[in-house]
Amino acid sequence: MSDLSPTVPRYADPANPIGRAFSPFREFTQTEVSGGILLFLATIIALAWANSPWGDTYTNLWQSTLSFRVGEYGLTKDLSHWINDGLMVIFFFVVGLEIKREVMVGELASRRQAALPIAAALGGAIVPALIYLALNVSGGTPRGWGVPMATDIAFVLGIMALLGDRIPLGLRVFVTALAIVDDLIAVFVIALVYTDAVELWYLVAAAGVLALLIVVNWLDVTRPIIYAVLGVLLWFVFVKSGVHATIAGVLLALTIPARTRIDTRQFLTIGQRALADFRHAAVLDDHILTNQAHQTALQELETAAEQIQSPMQRFEHALHPWVAFLIVPLFALANAGVVFDGDIVEVVTSLESLGIILGLVIGKQLGITLATFLLLRFGLADLPEGVTWRYLYGASCLAGIGFTMSLFVADLAFADPALQTGAKVGILVGSIVAALLGAAVLSPGRHPAPGRESRHGATDPGV
Repeated sequence: MSDLSPTVPRYADPANPIGRAFSPFREFTQTEVSGGILLFLATIIALAWANSPWGDTYTNLWQSTLSFRVGEYGLTKDLSHWINDGLMVIFFFVVGLEIKREVMVGELASRRQAALPIAAALGGAIVPALIYLALNVSGGTPRGWGVPMATDIAFVLGIMALLGDRIPLGLRVFVTALAIVDDLIAVFVIALVYTDAVELWYLVAAAGVLALLIVVNWLDVTRPIIYAVLGVLLWFVFVKSGVHATIAGVLLALTIPARTRIDTRQFLTIGQRALADFRHAAVLDDHILTNQAHQTALQELETAAEQIQSPMQRFEHALHPWVAFLIVPLFALANAGVVFDGDIVEVVTSLESLGIILGLVIGKQLGITLATFLLLRFGLADLPEGVTWRYLYGASCLAGIGFTMSLFVADLAFADPALQTGAKVGILVGSIVAALLGAAVLSPGRHPAPGRESRHGATDPGV
């Protein structure tokens, strides 16, 4: 008799607890990898479009205005700002959910687990910023020091996916945790450095909405629509306050409940009862629409399935594909269209562009490698399973791909269009060099089998 059971990936098999534990991470990375491909295509399209004979249509499209008004209140912005200040808030909201999840149950849940990616992220943010400042503190534009601090996880995981089984799972987990901490650092930098004039009363209103969200969480309200409505209101008052609206996305994420309405035991009890009711009500000739007992059992099962998932899980699962496959590629399409109509050598060699390139290519690898070395040297952390120093160094090189977040910070840091162009060129050049260097370090050979290396990175001579 043929096996009619559905094919289930090994990591989803209930008999494989290790694989089951990693299945959410695998789903996350698969989405990031596919999104990274779209991000790359959107970048190529933006560059080709901006430098084509139809380049004016590219500029005119993103500068066209769009208004939303309710009575005397409303917003009028050009299309690029609706993407950067509107849609990207959803990106930061998902980033906030990922940070919260990692702190609660992920790689940042325990002090020893969190130590290595936190140290790596701090080193990978501080050293690039110092390199940029060293070049720009006199004669350049020091305000751009936040641009080379970022890491684009979609591109990094995409390159790792292309390298296939050369990359151990432990390295992917480490890089993902590093990038999440990196995003948190970027959020603080945006909030503290790239906020200019502040409207006090709107800021007070934002604090009031945030307090209301905290109360709603405390009252155990789990309906996503409540948080969505209050989240839109929080975003609006943040836009009016002068503090960058993306901060609203992260703050909203921190108020989303992570608890469930029922526990595993209750879900199993309800689910088994509902399935039993469905089976007992089965009449082969009945249509599902006419069998009331069937519908009741299915509704009970559906309700239990919703109650076993926290609002945080439901939001992240629902929004992550939209962020990876639409919002971030659309952001790249609107922001990566650098027009090469002048002396490109002069642009690349400007202090701003050089600071970004050297920060991404040199600063990232130096900061991450030095920070992790010091932590391991003093016995405060361990290398992830299967990770050697070569893998760690290769990952530190790949972390110099700062594309999405770097473009976002550059838009805030530089008001002069010429400086924005130089910054974008620096980001593109630095990210490409970092990608090629990281791939070159990581590509030789397959990763060693378990047992050939210690958790502290000692390997046999063949690795």
